[in-house]
Amino acid sequence: MSFTCSSLRFLFITFSVLSAFNSNATSLFSDYDGNGLTYSTADNQYSVQIRGRAQFRFASPGAGQPNDIGDFIAESGNQFDINRARLKVGGHAVREWVKYYWEYDAADSRTLNATIALEKYDGLKVKFGQWKVEYSRERSVSSGGQQMMDRSIINRVFTLDRQQGVSVYGHIDEGGAANFNYWTALLTGSGRGEYHNHDGNPMYAGRFQWNFLGKETGFKNSDIKRSSEPAAAVAVAGAKYRSIYTRFSSSGPGALDNIDIGETPDQYDVKQYLVDGAFFYQGFNAQGEYHEKEVTDRINGSRQTTLRGYYVQAGYFLNEQFAWWPAPLEVAARYATYDPKTGDDGDRFYERTLAFNWFINGHNNKLTAEVSDISMEQQSEEVGDRITWRLQWDVSF
Repeated sequence: MSFTCSSLRFLFITFSVLSAFNSNATSLFSDYDGNGLTYSTADNQYSVQIRGRAQFRFASPGAGQPNDIGDFIAESGNQFDINRARLKVGGHAVREWVKYYWEYDAADSRTLNATIALEKYDGLKVKFGQWKVEYSRERSVSSGGQQMMDRSIINRVFTLDRQQGVSVYGHIDEGGAANFNYWTALLTGSGRGEYHNHDGNPMYAGRFQWNFLGKETGFKNSDIKRSSEPAAAVAVAGAKYRSIYTRFSSSGPGALDNIDIGETPDQYDVKQYLVDGAFFYQGFNAQGEYHEKEVTDRINGSRQTTLRGYYVQAGYFLNEQFAWWPAPLEVAARYATYDPKTGDDGDRFYERTLAFNWFINGHNNKLTAEVSDISMEQQSEEVGDRITWRLQWDVSF
């Protein structure tokens, strides 16, 4: 049975459980507050929230982010499509701290998340299933909560993306600077939709975040609420695994450019780490990440490939300084670069992106206009350059 079918069954069972525990229809209440339709029992032992989201995008040219020199040469016309179409179902059962969540992308016909979490204590929580691993800040921010339309060019090569497994995590607040988040995970290391761990060795991942100004700093972009007090965090994260795969995405597992999918289950020994940070204050938000990733080919003479990259990004509501600037309008910019180390040509990629966000109802309803310039260099000589203009409407309901 495919993972999609299993998840649809999971959704059916959720509604069946709610119905079974509510033989009296008057004990089931519904509510819509703009953040989805919620059903809950009178005793609040059971609840389910249903949300939808759609993302409409126009791009010129319509190609995605270029990954090699051939992508710069390839011609593509304008593109208009439904980039994302999501159905999200979540709630709790039996106890408020027994939570479940399911997310399906109709645009690409695939299950993204399916988890059950036990969250009775802030400092000690557990979840299992399939989800987006809390590794890098950029990837952990929802695609509906980003400042830019897409994540930076470094995300493709460094993200762990969605995996299946179990995680222990929590938030510890002892007052003042003693404010921390942590996540540890034991995963299959085979990516979205993959049940099997091919070599018998799991993926280990962990993230430790210090909210050093005393306020928990979640995975979000844009200081829409104009924080009256500054909030900031720094974090370190790492992961290691052996696999036939060296790259992951929402589409599933794959391989880095110029590295084939492995011939044996444990061909590649992968180790990676990052350092990231974020800051929010009075309409200003900044964040950045530095990554390193080492891939060792255990079959071909223990050959090593080391990738390095980073990005910096910031956004600001200029009406905090200029009364004539529209209050819902944010301007944001990003610079990113990485060295793929997949050949002897000294390749290096660069990204420069400028975006304007008009928040109609926060991230639940916003318009974005963006221009992005991605270039590629070999031996310090530019060999490819692409400028892309895009417009997008992202709405959740």
